[in-house]
Amino acid sequence: MSMPSEELQLLIAGYVLGDLSPEEAAEFERLLRQDPAIAQEVAQMQNALEMSYAPPEVTPPSHLRSVILDKAQVAGAEMNTQPAFRSRKTLSWRSGLEVAAAVLIVALGINNYRLSQALQTSQAETQRYAALTYILDATESNSQAAATVVVNPNTLEATITVQNLPPLPPGKVYALWTVLTPNAPFTTDQKQAILTETFQVDERGNLAQTSSVSKVYRSKELVTKIAVTVEDVNAPQKHTGAPIIITGL
Repeated sequence: MSMPSEELQLLIAGYVLGDLSPEEAAEFERLLRQDPAIAQEVAQMQNALEMSYAPPEVTPPSHLRSVILDKAQVAGAEMNTQPAFRSRKTLSWRSGLEVAAAVLIVALGINNYRLSQALQTSQAETQRYAALTYILDATESNSQAAATVVVNPNTLEATITVQNLPPLPPGKVYALWTVLTPNAPFTTDQKQAILTETFQVDERGNLAQTSSVSKVYRSKELVTKIAVTVEDVNAPQKHTGAPIIITGL
């Protein structure tokens, strides 16, 4: 090929960086079709740039942004003292490599910041929460009913243990409610409650089971009460019953 190696390398750098004029781009694309080796070099540089931009967009911290802007201003000042890229015969191969290397360094720096942010987010999401235990006592003084709810906020599972609740007649069901603080960022009913579980007890009035619970238990300060009511089996979400056992008595 008659084109000097330095000029060809400048074309490759300009093509990857998007700094070619329409005429130069057309000339370079003709060379790409003629020489697979050129296409391979372009693909390698493009892959390096694309990999650095693969993670989700994250705004760099102010100090990194300042460094990037300072570098860009210095580069702009240097470019103003040199001929334009279209006069590429007057530029050296070294200047082309420096431009490409600068872009790669900045991109890799931002990529490292993104990876750091992703790691911090992952660590926050996998933090361990302590188990929460709630004791429910009967609202009637002559009742021996009681319950214990132990919540694992990490798995969002609760172990529910109930004693001495009378078996219900057909058409009725016990409903376990999680009552939240006003304006908590969760969907609740008119009584600020979330229907957590419905259940029946055995003939002795006992129950032991594991159930899934809401993410609200990862913000335990939002939970004010846990209560059990008797509801219609076909519409327990209407929450018409009064508490028969509840926390905080």
